[in-house]
Amino acid sequence: MRILVVNPNTTVAMTRKIADAARQIASPGTEIMAITSPFGPASIEGYFDEATSLNGLLQAIHRAENYDAVVIACFDDTGLDAARCLTDKPVIGIGEAAYRCAAMVSNKFSVVTTLARSVPALEHNLARYGMAHQCVKVRSSEVAVLDLEDNNPAACRKIEAEIEAAIADDKAEAIVLGCAGMADLADSLSQRYQLPVLDGLACAVALAESLVRLKLRTSRLGGYASPPAHKLQLAFGSDPVAA
Repeated sequence: MRILVVNPNTTVAMTRKIADAARQIASPGTEIMAITSPFGPASIEGYFDEATSLNGLLQAIHRAENYDAVVIACFDDTGLDAARCLTDKPVIGIGEAAYRCAAMVSNKFSVVTTLARSVPALEHNLARYGMAHQCVKVRSSEVAVLDLEDNNPAACRKIEAEIEAAIADDKAEAIVLGCAGMADLADSLSQRYQLPVLDGLACAVALAESLVRLKLRTSRLGGYASPPAHKLQLAFGSDPVAA
């Protein structure tokens, strides 16, 4: 099984970190193919970055070959619906994956994300997925995405402070880490605070493997129908590539 993990920003060091975390959770025999968006913002923190990342993300998926599922490694679930139109292989966003897993191991959870401007997009996604009632609060740690590259101690302390507030004030039973750059923190934080701390990347890889094993594919009826060939050529400037 080959899972394509796409980093929608252009920071290669972040892609390496994401790839390492995905390989740690992947089952034996699962190959992780991690790729970086060819162009776009260096980090995705809010609506503007998300919009400017879309074309690079979709081109990366469009040009990839020989994969069984796709994981979009941005907690905003950047371009998720459009990506599902490009391929009938399962496409999983790490935000949706984390929310759905958290709902299965807790009655209510809080999200700890990066900057305040990222919060509304996550709240909108939770409402769209029908999960806003199970998320007590989306908390901003005021840690920039790129500050997570090297497990900056000051950044980690800010994340820990928000987890502690979520437990004390929100009465959260689980914590969802709201950034792919936090992927390597989940296990240690779960042990420290003695509650489930979920990393969306790990959840997405596990769900992608499950969907492949179940031989489930994205429906081509309705909203996820394939774009016409001329629209693919207009968007990507090349002949369509079968995924």
